[in-house]
Amino acid sequence: MLELNKSGTDRPGPGRLPAQGAGPDARPADGSPAPDAATAAERVPLRPYVIVAAILCGLYFLYSYLQYSRFGSPSWDLGIFEQEVRAYADLRAPVVDIKGPGYLILGDHFSPIVALLAPLYWLWPSAEALLFAQAALFALGAVVVGRTTQQLLGGRSGLCVTVAYGLSWGIQEAVKADFHEIAFAVPLLALVCRALLLKRWTAALLWSLPLVLVKEDLGATVAVVGFLLFVYGRRLQGALLAAFGVAAFVVTLMVLIPAASSAGTYDYWQKIDKKGEQDVSMVDSLLGVLNSSVKIEMLVFLVGITAFMALRSPLTLLIVPTLGWRLLSQDSNHWGMVWHYSAILMPVLFLAMADGVRRSRGSHRPWLASYAKVVVPVSVAIAVAMTQHLPLRDLLRPATYSTDARTDMARAALKAIPAGARVETDITLMAHLTSDRTVYWIGGAPGTAPDIVAINLDFGWSRPIQDPVAYAEQLHPEARYQLKHRGGSFVVMERTTPEPAGIPGVRGGLSPAPGPYARRPHPVDGCGLRSERRAARVTWSG
Repeated sequence: MLELNKSGTDRPGPGRLPAQGAGPDARPADGSPAPDAATAAERVPLRPYVIVAAILCGLYFLYSYLQYSRFGSPSWDLGIFEQEVRAYADLRAPVVDIKGPGYLILGDHFSPIVALLAPLYWLWPSAEALLFAQAALFALGAVVVGRTTQQLLGGRSGLCVTVAYGLSWGIQEAVKADFHEIAFAVPLLALVCRALLLKRWTAALLWSLPLVLVKEDLGATVAVVGFLLFVYGRRLQGALLAAFGVAAFVVTLMVLIPAASSAGTYDYWQKIDKKGEQDVSMVDSLLGVLNSSVKIEMLVFLVGITAFMALRSPLTLLIVPTLGWRLLSQDSNHWGMVWHYSAILMPVLFLAMADGVRRSRGSHRPWLASYAKVVVPVSVAIAVAMTQHLPLRDLLRPATYSTDARTDMARAALKAIPAGARVETDITLMAHLTSDRTVYWIGGAPGTAPDIVAINLDFGWSRPIQDPVAYAEQLHPEARYQLKHRGGSFVVMERTTPEPAGIPGVRGGLSPAPGPYARRPHPVDGCGLRSERRAARVTWSG
């Protein structure tokens, strides 16, 4: 159980000697730092962790690259984030067309930290740059988690936990889900937890501050860090940080996002108070936090990957804000073990596990002290066993590296779309076009008369598209289109009528340059929820 009134293990009973750790950083039974704890970092070698992290980064990026190269992006988010980063790299406001012509992405999710990827994008203007950045950030989290664990527990525990964290289902599912802004939160939270465990209070405070720039809900997590600092005796620092976290959370949701949103509100409130078209009261939302076996399964596997030892550490409180909004949400995508939502919980849980083992080694409960000795290898075994059913397993399948006919047809369709064109398309081709074209979501850009409409007929439309040209003209009655390219299920149509004088979302509402494919300013897109779900609602009506 969580023990907020202690900073170490259970106290030994009368006549019992304090338990000592297995490594050079052994601690007394009350959990107080060993005399040489301040120099523990220097005694933990960095090179082994860098090597393991480099391997993990390579595996993450290889999986992401192969999925991207085979046109297997699971959602529209990668295209959205590339548009956002491209805008920052061009020193423009983060306005995105995929979410809607002229859409300012900071009115969707508040993630200005993504601008840090602009220098990388200058060197590598492609969605692949974002995938590599995410792989590197996840791997950086592994270094922090592993080295901290070795400092706390000694022996080979650090490298074992690095592997367990690196193969954890939360990280693997996030890799499969393509890039998301939460990649920045993973190493930041690892550094926060490290600082708390090593009693580096000022460092914990400073590493917490950037979290409010990662995503709007993380202000609540920062407030919990402040609470922990307060409980650990740093009352002034804790109170100030908690107040800052609450203020950042409220201001971001109530002021900053509504100010940037064309609707003047935070759209994702509806994920909690609406189920479809039906209103849901807050009481019903609270009563329904555990109303699904999917939610319960997710919770069990969250603590299960640490052999349930994370429950022994107060650090586990840091996962409560993220779990809170996910369990309150009426969107089933937020409940389970897929997508990227659990990635930020992984460094917290694994470092909480290390803290739990440290606390349990000197427990007066013999069974708990004995169990603490095997928790680390058990967590590794769980991670390896679960990988048999997780994304990285695909790297062992020869078919993953082969090019099929669908991939060849998709590449041919890309070649038929000129650079600089304004393109309306679905998820399949989207992230492959955003680096040098203006890209709209199919059916989400009325009145724009894009130069090209490109669709994958096998995308999963609610009704089959029998006449693609007629479908394009139905979307844009102000223009006429003709078939330019067709290969298998991929169809590319080109506008044959002149470009409209006013184009929604284009600065000033006017076409800024002549020519059919003149490059135009475009808004950057932000994080969206499951575009493949939205695709099912794009209907073909004639």
